[in-house]
Amino acid sequence: MDGVQTWVINLDRAPERLARISGQLQRLGLPYTRLPAVDARALTPAQRAALDEPAYRRQHGMTPVPGELGCYLSHVEAMRLFLASDAACALILEDDVLLHDSLPAVLRGLMQHMARWDMVKLSGVHSGTPLPYLELAPGHHLAVMLSRCTGASAYVINRPAARAYLHGAQPLLPMKLPYDHVFDQGWRFGLKVRLVTPTPCGHDDQIASTIAAPPGASRKFHWVRRLPAHAYRLGNELRRLRYGLTEALREKFAG
Repeated sequence: MDGVQTWVINLDRAPERLARISGQLQRLGLPYTRLPAVDARALTPAQRAALDEPAYRRQHGMTPVPGELGCYLSHVEAMRLFLASDAACALILEDDVLLHDSLPAVLRGLMQHMARWDMVKLSGVHSGTPLPYLELAPGHHLAVMLSRCTGASAYVINRPAARAYLHGAQPLLPMKLPYDHVFDQGWRFGLKVRLVTPTPCGHDDQIASTIAAPPGASRKFHWVRRLPAHAYRLGNELRRLRYGLTEALREKFAG
């Protein structure tokens, strides 16, 4: 698809996952570039230093796991590769995503309305309480989110978004939270963050996560130690709601 380059994040030790998503992309006629994921089993000292662990513990209320850092750094690398290319937009996919037949039509719709978004989520774990405002393809609308919508298995970004994530006033690095808790904070990055509803991509629950913590004691702190995290989340969701309502009003008048 003209203007869109697709990257698939995939661990070297997970060829079966690559084969699974490769078949889906071939079926939809979407060429892609494989991006070797940062392997949490072989993090370098420089990669480990990209985690601000005290901030993570304070804001997330639990201990980090190496897989989260590997995932985070893999998405950051995808943005660096995107900016080094001449593509107008990047479709970034994790290798456990499910691609629905409507994805190519949704991508074409996004390319026709590039002034209306900077980053668009194509999948999500929570609903995001979407407010639709623009039809992209039959049955699929671009929407503003009013609540949390975690997950980062499929999304599209433009070049201004990638620059803001990497080089803006509040860049992604160092890591202070899991990736999917940060990259949709449009108010932080000064971006038009959106969601396609219903989502044209989903998550394959039959594929085991490569990020999960090892078995043993719970990662979560005692509830008393989690109070700073609860305070952070409450403030964050209030900022999200204010941002979403402001963006919805802007889109209403823009339309």
